Amino acid sequence: MYYELYIDAFFLVNFTMDYILLSLVRRMLSCPATHGSILAGAALGALCTCIITVIPGINVFVKFILFHGVLNILMIKTGLRIGWNKTFLRAYILLYISGFLMGGIMEYLHQYIRVGSLFFALAIAGYSVSLGIWKLLTYIAERKVRHCRVRLSKDGREYEAEALVDTGNRLRDPMTGKPVSILSQEAARIFAADVYDEDAVSGCWYIPYHTIGNAEGMMQAFSLDYMCVFTDTMLRIEKPVIAICEEYMTADDYEMILNPDLL
Repeated sequence: MYYELYIDAFFLVNFTMDYILLSLVRRMLSCPATHGSILAGAALGALCTCIITVIPGINVFVKFILFHGVLNILMIKTGLRIGWNKTFLRAYILLYISGFLMGGIMEYLHQYIRVGSLFFALAIAGYSVSLGIWKLLTYIAERKVRHCRVRLSKDGREYEAEALVDTGNRLRDPMTGKPVSILSQEAARIFAADVYDEDAVSGCWYIPYHTIGNAEGMMQAFSLDYMCVFTDTMLRIEKPVIAICEEYMTADDYEMILNPDLL
């Protein structure tokens, strides 16, 4: 049995799909790769695919190695400019995940679009849906990590609170260099007056801070004996530094803002 292969159309289809897949992986990994490098990676991938396909007599096993062990590596290195590190491994895995996702979406949409010339419309739709799915999964995962429960302990007194992991909180204690989390005034009162009362500040000190709404200020801080953070697992942090919020916390009913560097 013989097949006619229009090499120009074959190249264009592969180039389009390679470009979309590399673009998806770039968005997933937040790579600094440019559109130019992605174009180069997609063109290299499409060209190599055409060459491997048209050369006769190549063993099936050899083709498998070339496609999955050489071609994809060349595409990632050229298109995403990633070094030989863990990010490269993630990119390699995400390239296949994106491929399966795109294939499934395009197969599903194809039943509603019978005209073969609309392949590129399918590809664009597949890219948009894939990106939307990735953003939804990322949002769900981030929300699960951003909101957690904590147990605070000092001098035998314990308190559990809802906490928010805020990537914008990079506050550190200038004396110890430790990351600083922020606790509501109401929760801070649980640990007695020597923690909260400005007239009895035994074991407390002040930490300067800077915000967009407030040029600069000082927050009273103290050290806990330990803090447990509950996500999928339990993380115990010894002697964490806690600052007392100067304003009332209302959003999402949380009482504490965790510094992400703790995690």
